[in-house]
Amino acid sequence: MEEEDQQKVADLIKELVIRLLTQNPNSESHPPTPNSPQFQSSLRYAFRLISSRLTPSVSPDAAAIAESTKRRLATQGKSSQALTFADLYTKFASKTGPGSVNNKWAVLYLLKIISEDRKNVKTQLDSSVLLPNLALNDGELGNESRVLLGKGNKEKGWNNGVLLVSKDPENLREIAFREFVNLIKEENEVSEEVLVRDVLYACQGIDGKYVKFDSGADGYVLSDLIKVPRAIRLMVRKLCELGWLFRKVKGYISESMDGFPSEDVGTVGQAFCAALQDELSDYYKLLAVLEAQSMNPIPLVSETASSGNYLSLRRLSVWFAEPMVKMRLMAVLVDKCRVLRGGAMAGAIHLHAQHGDPLVHEFMGRLLRRVCSPLFEMVRSWVLEGELEDVFAEFFVVGQPVKAESLWREGYLLHAGMLPSFISQSLAQRILRTGKSINFLRVCCEDRGWADAATEAAAAAGTSTRRWGLGYGETDALESLVDGAAKRVDKHLLDVIYNQYKFKEHCLAIKRYLLLGQGDFVQYLMDIVGPELSEPANTISSFQLAGLLETAVRASNAQYDDRDILDRLKVKMMPHGTGDRGWDVFSLEYDARVPLDTVFTESVMAKYLRIFNFLWKLRRVEHALIGAWKTMKPNCITSRSFMKLQHAVKLQLLSTLRRCQVLWDEMNHFVSNLQYYIMFEVLEVSWSNFLNEMEVAKDLDDLLAAHEKYLHSIVEKSLLGERSQTLYNSLFALFDLILKFRSHADRLSEGINELQARTLESSVPSRNKSKTKKRLNDTSEPGSWVSEGRKALTQRAGEFLRNMGQDLDALSKEYSSLLEDFISKLPMQQHVDLKFLLFRLDFTEFYSQLRPST
Repeated sequence: MEEEDQQKVADLIKELVIRLLTQNPNSESHPPTPNSPQFQSSLRYAFRLISSRLTPSVSPDAAAIAESTKRRLATQGKSSQALTFADLYTKFASKTGPGSVNNKWAVLYLLKIISEDRKNVKTQLDSSVLLPNLALNDGELGNESRVLLGKGNKEKGWNNGVLLVSKDPENLREIAFREFVNLIKEENEVSEEVLVRDVLYACQGIDGKYVKFDSGADGYVLSDLIKVPRAIRLMVRKLCELGWLFRKVKGYISESMDGFPSEDVGTVGQAFCAALQDELSDYYKLLAVLEAQSMNPIPLVSETASSGNYLSLRRLSVWFAEPMVKMRLMAVLVDKCRVLRGGAMAGAIHLHAQHGDPLVHEFMGRLLRRVCSPLFEMVRSWVLEGELEDVFAEFFVVGQPVKAESLWREGYLLHAGMLPSFISQSLAQRILRTGKSINFLRVCCEDRGWADAATEAAAAAGTSTRRWGLGYGETDALESLVDGAAKRVDKHLLDVIYNQYKFKEHCLAIKRYLLLGQGDFVQYLMDIVGPELSEPANTISSFQLAGLLETAVRASNAQYDDRDILDRLKVKMMPHGTGDRGWDVFSLEYDARVPLDTVFTESVMAKYLRIFNFLWKLRRVEHALIGAWKTMKPNCITSRSFMKLQHAVKLQLLSTLRRCQVLWDEMNHFVSNLQYYIMFEVLEVSWSNFLNEMEVAKDLDDLLAAHEKYLHSIVEKSLLGERSQTLYNSLFALFDLILKFRSHADRLSEGINELQARTLESSVPSRNKSKTKKRLNDTSEPGSWVSEGRKALTQRAGEFLRNMGQDLDALSKEYSSLLEDFISKLPMQQHVDLKFLLFRLDFTEFYSQLRPST
């Protein structure tokens, strides 16, 4: 069946060729025979056309061609023919099955071409345009041309310059190509192949024969002495930009590698150079491929060549599109990172990764994974092992040699300049604290339990503890690892501080002894050291005071405390000057050893010392008032000797005692309320808050902050802060005045005792007067009015009581003035708790009513 179809096609082609040759005016007068050479040549050419795979430039749409033909007939006024064509096309398109035409579009297209050829015949053009190639012989088949210009119009009788499909008997196309080649040679002294190879050399940082690096122009240029078109020169300059960028990147890599292992490069810089070198390796591979293609000659326009076996400048610009983007980006990174290192370099590169171009984003991600690898390894080693592997100072955690007590606060700090932008400040703080906790446990606590906690954290985060387990782009995994490690290591650290080193017990001991919370111990200590502290400071032995301290401990409930705590309690004598008494230089100190000295630093213990001195002065004033009360307690008024005094002396004595008692009551009221405020409103409330914050503390920083807040609260509420200095000075002036009152009360008591003794001596029988007088003379000082007579006794007693009354009046006036000044300054204090002190001191508004009148 197929052979019959092929035979039918061959017969139809023969018939078509015969008809075309018969209609050709240039053919012989007699019809061509099937055996003639002309017929055989035309037939072979027709078979070549039919069997060729060439496709027309129009879309293979049968309906479109039919519609175009019908529209053309209608516009020419041939409506009936258009209708007839439409009816025939409908039947032709609907016919399917055996005997139908499969490629209907090709048949319609062929008929359209034949119709156009017939139209051209009617315009009386050269007969060679009617399928002219059918008249060619085999030797002329290679000279066909698509276009024929109007140069031969007059010779062939053409009147219009119409582009026609025709033969080129005079080889005009070849001549035109040769002229074009000669023109190119005249305009270019250098062939394009040579320029392509020079550009490839320039892109490798090598000077070519004509394209060389010009330091003045800072780039590769084509010499002005070489004659090339301006467009070629500009294209060469544009392509050679890749070589200039390559030169910059390659120079940076060479400088960095030559400088290694200096501090200017570091491991991050080395990784950056290695990543750049890997990108250049891919670039070298591309250049090798292009170099191979550049060896093939560039074909002329008239020659047929494969699209992939030669390299021109235009093709080179297409090849260089993607490498140019990458090389520009690498050059920008090189300029940016030239003076950076470590985390700062990684952060700068990360900023350029925020790009919308997928090519740039993928390239920067690949580069950053290499660059950040050493940095993430430092983080892993620091968080899980506490090791600071930072030889070149690239990490954002900086270590410095310090003493053990300063390890937590000063041993490791955060270097903000080395913190990359893809690690947040809060995450960096957690990283710092985690590694610092491990080192604190290792160095200060001599503990090794942190290793298990770090391993558990790594397992919980799904990250292995092996090296290079983290990388860029794994921020979530990093945060999970850091959070898990921080939570477990900090919990272990607090357990060690609370249980092994008994932090809470030591805080309570400081409160009981340095803040005078152990009442029986403080009272007994003050009783037994009072006589010693009344002596000049330079005559007091610290060893003797240490023995008295030990006595006070054994005589009070303090003896039941842990021996380790009691051994830390010591006597400290502060520096003293001329005229200082023991009361002015005596203090207690608490020896906080490693690791507790991280919390109880020197500055913290200095604050405790200030608080102790204040509380010790307050207790001393209270002790002085109690001592004054003891001297005034025996009721002089009800004694028998009082009834024997003269009336004037009796009234004067009652008045003086009353003044002293009233002044004592005022002072005792002030001191009692002040002490209550300090002990309960300040110390106990602050301690309760400190215990609550200690329970919720999650790490050592929280514990330090809670203790600092506790200490700050005591200092501010106790008038020891910087904003309360004037009030503090007024308070200590009141304390000094109360101590001065104690001396006046003692002098009054001694005078009354002498008066009672003299009165008793005057009332004894005569036989005992000599003994009593002798005894009084022995015990009395020279010039004492006790040794004189009764008249002189009355006179001297009146004078003594009058002087004492005047002194007490002056003391009372000064005390009232100082107290009113102190109370008037309390409302101006910013701390709200000081209002409770004002409320207690002026509960009845007595002082508030006195103030306007004064």
